[in-house]
Amino acid sequence: MKTITIYTTRVCPYCVKAKSILKRNHLAFQEVDVSEDDARIALVQKSGRKTVPQVYIGEFHVGGCDDLEAAEQSGKLAELVS
Repeated sequence: MKTITIYTTRVCPYCVKAKSILKRNHLAFQEVDVSEDDARIALVQKSGRKTVPQVYIGEFHVGGCDDLEAAEQSGKLAELVS
């Protein structure tokens, strides 16, 4: 199984929703808190985006919460993690 990494902040309702999607699908994930400026700069350099959450499955950038939800609904999430 591929490693799932989710970049979050402490007070983000979309981050909570994205994590619950992963949990609902019984997927273990690593959470990286980017609340601090240095961590957020690293996220922008990696993804090109400033918003959270940002979800990666292996090296594949899924995107944000809406993208993760769409991947779940279409069945693509299951494909990505296998």
